[in-house]
Amino acid sequence: MSIVPLFQLHSDVDSGIGNIKYILSGEGAGTIFVIDDKTGNIHATKTLDREEQAQYTLTAQAVDRDTNKPLEPPSEFIVKVQDINDNPPEFLHGPYHATVPEMSNVGTSVMQVTASDADDPTYGNSAKLVYSILEGQPYFSVEPQTVFKKNHNSVSHRNLYFNCFQTVYLFFHIFIFINNGIIRTALPNMDREARQEYNVVIQAKDMGGHMGGLSGTTKVTITLTDVNDNPPKFPQSRFYSYSVLKSPSSISFIPSSLFECRAEALLPRVLLKPLAQSAFMVGGEKSHRAICDPVLPRLKAGVHNPWCQVNCDWLQLYRCVYAMSVSEDAVPGEEVGRLKAKDPDLGENGLVSYRLLDGDGVNVFEISTDSQTREGIIKLKKPVDFETKRAYTLKVEASNVHLDPRYISWGPYKDTATVKIMVEDADEPPVFTLPSYSLEVEENSPSGTVVGRVHAKDTDVANSPIKYKIDRHSDLDRYFSINYEDGIIKTTVPLDREQMPWHNISVIALETLGHQEEAKVHVYIKVRDVNDNGPEFATMYETVVCENAPLGKLIQTISAVDKDEMTNRQRFSFSIAQEAVNNQNFTLKDNRDSTAHIYVSRKGFSRQTQELYLLPIEINDNGNPPRSSTNTLTIRVCGCDNDGTVQSCNVEPYILPAGLSTGALIAILACIVILLVIVVLFVALRRQKKEPLIVFEEEDVRENIITYDDEGGGEEDTEAFDIATLQNPDGANGFLPRKDIKPELQFPPRPGVRPVPNSVDVDDFIKTRISDADNDPTAPPYDSIQIYGYEGRGSIAGSLSSLESATTDSDLDYDYLQSWGPRFKKLADLYGTKDTDNDDS
Repeated sequence: MSIVPLFQLHSDVDSGIGNIKYILSGEGAGTIFVIDDKTGNIHATKTLDREEQAQYTLTAQAVDRDTNKPLEPPSEFIVKVQDINDNPPEFLHGPYHATVPEMSNVGTSVMQVTASDADDPTYGNSAKLVYSILEGQPYFSVEPQTVFKKNHNSVSHRNLYFNCFQTVYLFFHIFIFINNGIIRTALPNMDREARQEYNVVIQAKDMGGHMGGLSGTTKVTITLTDVNDNPPKFPQSRFYSYSVLKSPSSISFIPSSLFECRAEALLPRVLLKPLAQSAFMVGGEKSHRAICDPVLPRLKAGVHNPWCQVNCDWLQLYRCVYAMSVSEDAVPGEEVGRLKAKDPDLGENGLVSYRLLDGDGVNVFEISTDSQTREGIIKLKKPVDFETKRAYTLKVEASNVHLDPRYISWGPYKDTATVKIMVEDADEPPVFTLPSYSLEVEENSPSGTVVGRVHAKDTDVANSPIKYKIDRHSDLDRYFSINYEDGIIKTTVPLDREQMPWHNISVIALETLGHQEEAKVHVYIKVRDVNDNGPEFATMYETVVCENAPLGKLIQTISAVDKDEMTNRQRFSFSIAQEAVNNQNFTLKDNRDSTAHIYVSRKGFSRQTQELYLLPIEINDNGNPPRSSTNTLTIRVCGCDNDGTVQSCNVEPYILPAGLSTGALIAILACIVILLVIVVLFVALRRQKKEPLIVFEEEDVRENIITYDDEGGGEEDTEAFDIATLQNPDGANGFLPRKDIKPELQFPPRPGVRPVPNSVDVDDFIKTRISDADNDPTAPPYDSIQIYGYEGRGSIAGSLSSLESATTDSDLDYDYLQSWGPRFKKLADLYGTKDTDNDDS
């Protein structure tokens, strides 16, 4: 390591004999800076970097070498590191991203970039930067912006030599250079739709940009943001079709596979090479056409095409329109088609709204905007009919929703297109000539009478023949029939108006060709009235005549009704029937207003003599033809008071008094009481009688036990009991269903504790059976002998039946049966009695 001498410290008291020792302390002392303690020379141990530390503060002192006592006060001094250009400029925040609106004016500020240079800006041009563009011209430019600031600071500084020990104040300036590069647009009308992103490389060079300076670069990505500078455009509005002709033949329309075109202009002597040729005949001449080729601007400018291979005398141009179609059976609201005006702008700048301007279909169709696809959706507003109108034309306008006032002069921001909508023929159902039919037929007409006719036709081009039939759901009784060819409706049975005055049927018209569409129409058939019913009393009269009624008293006013229809001038007439015209009891007066009065023609009516009188009355309706009927008026004789109020209409006996004697009433009441007592006793006896809990079958031995209820006849009595049944072990191995009830739920047999072979513990077995019965949800709430049908197998106690008691030599004590309760009282009595007898013997 080389030692570079920087300067020397010298004290005035140093006589050169080596008795003074120099000491150095402070920043870097001993590491970066070392001092010769004899001579005071200060050396640097390594190369200094100003960018790491620009200055060092050191303290020097002269002391006695032997005693280390200070000879002078310590002196502080500063060592400054002089800068050289050894650091290139750097962009600390790069790479950069910036945006600028499209169509901005020249000089519009895009962004500011800043490079920093670690060199000393106060010394030379090491930190003086100059900005330039390496990539991105001629679209953008960069200009430097240098800010120069000066700060005044004072620093106390002593001289480096110790000969005067004076404090010297040096004033110096701190200069700050801030260098920025401002990027600006350099070209006007930069279009985002043409190019959206630019990559610009900016260079910063120190030394003022002179030779030998260091440089640094950064990348700036500049994106043009969108403005509303483009109007919406329909693609079809700029496309044209043309055909070359030998003569100006009259051509009104040429279909296209893309969309339809209409005649726009007829230009003479133009040479043009069609882009897509297809041969076709027009007026006998062979011609060529190109489908929707955007050539009109060139043709209008009169530009000659040298590549034309066809000599054309005339050129027919066609403006292309949107072609759509809709079926005539489409319902309102159904989508017909879509069209889109393209706007290259983004976001709200590219929003487009559509509306119908003109055309013969503005009232038939409607248009809305799809916010997602920005398409115009044409929908059906009203039904269309192929047979009435087969084509509609619409003029559609597309315009921007949001306009930028800065570019409003570039407008208009709208475009129009023509839409031609063809109505397609659909196989529609037949159409009746009337929406409904009202027909009439007289009642009682014979079968086969013509009622009327319905007619339907096929409005489609095919004009399919129609056949007819009656919907039998509307004519369940089949009163009518129809000719399937001509639609003539006839009766099948005579009709009765009084039974059903109207018949509502449905007739179906069915196409015989195609999809065999069908239509239905309602036919209302009225049955006209014929005077075929005689008149009747308006109601069932209850006529009363008092026994004391005076001569000529009015006892009833009668009227009539007729099931047939009555005209306004038609009235009923009344008269006493011929067979009763000579009666001496009552007379009838016709009021000539369809009513009649019945009068008493004698006195002295008596219930005992005759209770009822039947008066036949003939009623005539005076219709055409006239109808009459005889109705019987029943007149009852009743007892009345002096005011004519009816008291009683029953026949009163002559001999018996009008009531029962007291003795008769008492006898009747006594009989009733006796009958009630008998009934009560019978019910009480029925309640006391116990019904058998279980209905057993005839062969079941337990039925015999319940029936006989005795001790048995010994071993010889083998007909009354089935010992095998009593000892059947299968009853204990499975679930025994009840025979007197029908359980609602069936459960599988539950595994329980089974008696061990040769076990004599009958008590445990019975307890197990009782527990099973208590836990069985299908068992009735009472015990049953069926539960104890198994007596055990191999028990040393043997059978509990009395059938084997005589032959069983057992010394077992059955006294414990007395403690088992009343249910085992019979067993306790049997075995206890036998044991007692044995003891006595």
